[in-house]
Amino acid sequence: MAEKKYKTKGLDCWGKAKEIRENYYKNYATAKEKGGIRWGGGAWSFDAIPKGLGDDVYPITSEPYGASIGNNPAFSLECQEACEAKGFARDLCAYMRSYWGSIILNKYYFGGEFPRPDFLWQDHICCSHAKWYQVVSDLEGGIPHFCIDVSVGPHLELDENRLNYVVGQMLDGVEWLEKVTGRKYDDEKLIQAVYNDCRSSSLWAEICTLNKAIPAPLDEKTMYSLYVLGTLHKASKEVADFYELLRDETKDRVANQIAAVGNERLRIMTDSQPPWAALRLFRYLEKYGVVSIGSLYTFCLIGGFEDQPDGSFGPAKTPQEKGIVIKDREQALRILADWTLKKDMWLAFYGSDLRAKRVVQIAKEWHCGGMMMHLNLGCEGTAIGNMESRLALLKAGIPVMTYEGNMGDDRQYDEVGTFKRADIWMGSLGLQKLED
Repeated sequence: MAEKKYKTKGLDCWGKAKEIRENYYKNYATAKEKGGIRWGGGAWSFDAIPKGLGDDVYPITSEPYGASIGNNPAFSLECQEACEAKGFARDLCAYMRSYWGSIILNKYYFGGEFPRPDFLWQDHICCSHAKWYQVVSDLEGGIPHFCIDVSVGPHLELDENRLNYVVGQMLDGVEWLEKVTGRKYDDEKLIQAVYNDCRSSSLWAEICTLNKAIPAPLDEKTMYSLYVLGTLHKASKEVADFYELLRDETKDRVANQIAAVGNERLRIMTDSQPPWAALRLFRYLEKYGVVSIGSLYTFCLIGGFEDQPDGSFGPAKTPQEKGIVIKDREQALRILADWTLKKDMWLAFYGSDLRAKRVVQIAKEWHCGGMMMHLNLGCEGTAIGNMESRLALLKAGIPVMTYEGNMGDDRQYDEVGTFKRADIWMGSLGLQKLED
């Protein structure tokens, strides 16, 4: 084994991240025991808005739950087959099928029966979002369902009319929440939740930006377990506070050259979600001294980014940093809508050229010598435009390895074949294994 070039150590805050995630799923399951209420929705739903109903309101976001199932091939197969037996097509979103299968089986991945939500709160940017929860409502015997249409075009074209369209739906949504829960809405809790949403997503962007350092303080396999907290509940003060803790520790790692991969000699990026049951691929590439520094997906699924004055890609300034004091419901919702619509991960839904430009920028600014591109058969949304991104990277002189798989359905991933492709790719780049 080659001697390590850089110091390495685990994250001090790792235990806290695990605790937040475990408590999140436990609190959802036990909400009724505390007199609370539950809601289901997507990782991109406006989770700050239900916060106005009280402190005992617990969400479960569907994509992270589907990813958890995807990490367990045996249970994932049960869920997929339960869906197929009901007549749902195998080429639908893998997360969606895992989520539906969990309901059909009445098995909660974290133990016991599936906890039925009191209402469904979603927004519609990906092709399956609204229909996802229409089916959930039907499977669960008719759960109240509200969905906000956010398909108003890329943020580069955002204007007052488009923003007003989204904010108007949000205002209607608040009234709907009061009606279906019988609770009086608290605007102050909404305001604090909006502050937390902006803070957590900006901090995640700052953490990702720190990974421009050489050596990289974080590797993407580890980042998957960290960004997920924002997909669970980005409007939570606990999540925002954790990201501040993680930001400070990552800064310290950069200052002291503490590396994620001790023998870093090639930095790559990825594209789309990985096959969650097959994260061994990242550890395998470390044997070559390869570190994956992230991706448009890992950075921008929840990260609040914006172009910096020098033209680089970095964290967006929060309302707090701009000195904005939110005074009422409509202002809070307007800020939340504007902030969310600017997420770069949404660019792919409006044009492959927009996505490709950002992907190339990330590759250059994060000093990547290649991309490992997952042709994800399980997610139409993140797969849109990835081959155009490949061509743009090749044109920029950045080599790309592609492999097929599915983030949530292990039946569509060939690990042996993928490892062979990785070996051939490493050889083409002039790299030999540093360890067996």
